[in-house]
Amino acid sequence: MRIRRPTTGYSAPTPRSFTGSETGQENAMTALQDFDGYHRPNGLVGVRNHVLVLSVTGLTTAPARQIGAAVQGCHVVTMPYSTGLIGQDREVHYRALVGLACNPNNGAVLLISDHKPKAETLAQAIKAEGQTVQILTLNEVEQDPVDLVAKGTRMAAQLAKDLSSQRRAPAPVSALRVGLKCGRSDPSSGLIANPSTGAFIDQLIAQGGTAIFGEVVEWIGAEHLLAARAASAEIADRLVTLPAGREASAMTTGLDLMGSNPSPTNIAAGLSSIEEKSLGGISKTGSTPIMGVLDYAETPQGSGLFAMDTPNYAPEHLTALAAAGCQIALFTTGAGNSFVSGLMPTIKICGNKVSCQRLFQQFDVRLDDLIETAAPLPTGSRRIAEATLDVANGQMTWGEILKQGDDVVSRFGAAL
Repeated sequence: MRIRRPTTGYSAPTPRSFTGSETGQENAMTALQDFDGYHRPNGLVGVRNHVLVLSVTGLTTAPARQIGAAVQGCHVVTMPYSTGLIGQDREVHYRALVGLACNPNNGAVLLISDHKPKAETLAQAIKAEGQTVQILTLNEVEQDPVDLVAKGTRMAAQLAKDLSSQRRAPAPVSALRVGLKCGRSDPSSGLIANPSTGAFIDQLIAQGGTAIFGEVVEWIGAEHLLAARAASAEIADRLVTLPAGREASAMTTGLDLMGSNPSPTNIAAGLSSIEEKSLGGISKTGSTPIMGVLDYAETPQGSGLFAMDTPNYAPEHLTALAAAGCQIALFTTGAGNSFVSGLMPTIKICGNKVSCQRLFQQFDVRLDDLIETAAPLPTGSRRIAEATLDVANGQMTWGEILKQGDDVVSRFGAAL
């Protein structure tokens, strides 16, 4: 077990907004502009307008995918686990399913299940959040999956037709909730991609927006720096104890966490230790106070910067961010990582010249030309801001175009 710095002497940080002077520039960056999004009845604003086909039981996974493939404008999320979930898994999956359904990028939900009581309970919670939802179960078609697909296709088609009449309307940048992720990092991640992202996040939060980061294992070695930015002593304590708990859990199973992270890909790319990786990773969070630590898939209350208790594995982490209501994800990488969220447009950001040349249809923001220039962060931040607003206004990411997205909720224990 590593020796950690104590958190005694805590004092709340002073909030500060991002200006160009913090990166060697004399003038403040231009304010972020409004975007055009889909206004929801509950006051949220989406940047996409999906019909979400949400299968909440394993028996309806294949029919849900068939329905989604048949109807333009659908996004399909399937959860193979059902009545066997217990304890933390049951609680987390319920929260995640409601959160995914209510993500503002969805204009309507078709909820499909083989268990009518479960479907009705979920639908009630989804409706309570102001989301349009319809239910279809195997009970209604006498357990015939062929009839389920036929009926579900007609229902999804009508929802898609209704949504097609909706139009984008101006919304303030404060309506954006952005998720943060880094994966397959290298030195360029910590030198340019992550700090440029952090500079943009500071600006977004200064204008009333919200951002969420997680990947608890990748706080190790930098948790004291996060704790120093906590808005309260309780938040500071959790920012330290969560990574310690993950490390202890790994050790009880015989896993040497220090021997598995950084990964072989990280090491080959030039990272020497988890501390080096963490220091680069947390720079994508910027410099503003951390207003809370969320449980997996928990929706933040209020605006600002929030931490979330998530695994670092991209599919599980991005899904938790989408369930928390993020409309867009910013995903930095050095060596390249093709996974994206299915619900959130995921903007890939890279500062590695070799990777940018090789993976030119993976990265939405290239920063490889900036790594050897003076004061690169304002330019990098500006490119990320422009890309974020372009995507919020409807421009597709490479991940969307190439259909790389999926959604995976974490599991934490045994099932019945």
